[in-house]
Amino acid sequence: MLVLFDTLRQSSTEKRRFSIRLAEADINDYLRYSLRHTPRPGLDSLAIKVFPANYVSTFAVVDFDAVERWKPGTIPLLMRPVLSGKKSLWTDFRFKAQDGKLTFSVEKAYFQSIRLPAILVRKIIQIVAARQPEKYDTSRPVPLPHGLRQVWTREHLIEMQR
Repeated sequence: MLVLFDTLRQSSTEKRRFSIRLAEADINDYLRYSLRHTPRPGLDSLAIKVFPANYVSTFAVVDFDAVERWKPGTIPLLMRPVLSGKKSLWTDFRFKAQDGKLTFSVEKAYFQSIRLPAILVRKIIQIVAARQPEKYDTSRPVPLPHGLRQVWTREHLIEMQR
């Protein structure tokens, strides 16, 4: 993955088209490696499952105390007893990526067996994403890196094209 990213960085000024196919297992290996070597504020771990039709399921350990510290009042008062500290969050997304930008919707999310409102999960994502070194703003379409134009999924695969 690191070689792939270097190649993408080096070729991002070129105009030639190319496609990349990444297996779910390779993505998860990279996520484990990346979070171990470059910790991300508010996020302890992340794993994904990839399904067809741009559907992705994530399993993340989120630091809810950090989220609440960064934006007080984000976690509803009634949910603070369970959504505190570092907890696992299962979230299903559907995304659309074209013309170099990515948008997504939260389809469903759970903490243990408790279904969480999509609007709450989207706000948590927005707060955590804004704290990353890249300062992502997920309230708007997110630019794809390295000149990528399209991203789509098939069973256990993510495909990208420039």
